[in-house]
Amino acid sequence: MDDPSLLRYSRHLLLNEIGIEGQRRIGSSCVMVIGAGGLGSPAAAYLVAAGIGRLLLLDDDLVDLTNLQRQILHTTGRIGLAKVESAAQSLRALNPDTVIDARRQRADAGTLPGLLANIDVVVDCSDNRLTRYALNRACHSARIPLVSGAANGFSGQLAIFDFRSPTSPCYACLFPEELGADASCATTGIFAPLAGVIGALQAGEALKLLCGLTQGLGSALLTVDALDTEFRRLSFARNPACAVCSGT
Repeated sequence: MDDPSLLRYSRHLLLNEIGIEGQRRIGSSCVMVIGAGGLGSPAAAYLVAAGIGRLLLLDDDLVDLTNLQRQILHTTGRIGLAKVESAAQSLRALNPDTVIDARRQRADAGTLPGLLANIDVVVDCSDNRLTRYALNRACHSARIPLVSGAANGFSGQLAIFDFRSPTSPCYACLFPEELGADASCATTGIFAPLAGVIGALQAGEALKLLCGLTQGLGSALLTVDALDTEFRRLSFARNPACAVCSGT
């Protein structure tokens, strides 16, 4: 690491759990973030600020005035711009050392297998369950850790699926695919700071995975009630009848 890098990441280097070796692992990593919205904005910002080597960011939407209440990578002057282009401008200004690969496209079952090559961790900041199902299947097949987050109204959730372990449960163990689509914040609303809380937690869990830290959420679902300011951690296990992972 050169002198500017030692200075930029000095507060990480002071942490015994990270240090120079952990920071080097962060710097050589590639993370894919799905979604540049409410969760993706803080998640991508903290990952890039922490010095990941490359960020692959996917979103097919445009910046809208209604986004600005919570999607902190975007600005009023960028309304109408592709979210990935707006996000890339903010992220490159934050840390020019990270390679930002921003693509205006939707993640689906057809495109995901090709996108996952050389990815170390996937952070799911999508806004619909159907995309989460596709990501879950693709990451399970590729044995890539998946950090899944969601937020709606005053309620948020976070779960880690470390598919490097053959016994890891998957997203469909928690939410079977027959549940189908879920409600959108466009109809239910969302408490702005909650998006920041979940997105920041997602970035933190991804960084711990990259550093090889064993401390973390593990096989548990973290739920956040932003109205009562309450966090709950609920353990879960693989569903032996799961349509995605029961055969492995």
